[in-house]
Amino acid sequence: MNDPITRLIATEVRARRAGLGLTQQDLADMAGVSERFVRFVEQGKPSVQLDSLTAVLETLGLELRLATRSSEAARALSRATSAGETPQ
Repeated sequence: MNDPITRLIATEVRARRAGLGLTQQDLADMAGVSERFVRFVEQGKPSVQLDSLTAVLETLGLELRLATRSSEAARALSRATSAGETPQ
């Protein structure tokens, strides 16, 4: 579980589920996914299916948002776009 977003999702899902008093099986049943999938999400496994993940998040009242990153790649893309270049 090296990716910060994976760690964040795992932590938030686990905390929210526990806060609601749900077992992993309860959440799985409510979200229409397997208990194994919920376990994988909470363990931060990197190969989870996005549609299943969004079902789990929606069931818990959580949402996944995209935000502009301040990484070098994002800054370079922004500079290229500002200069009228076509990003490759």
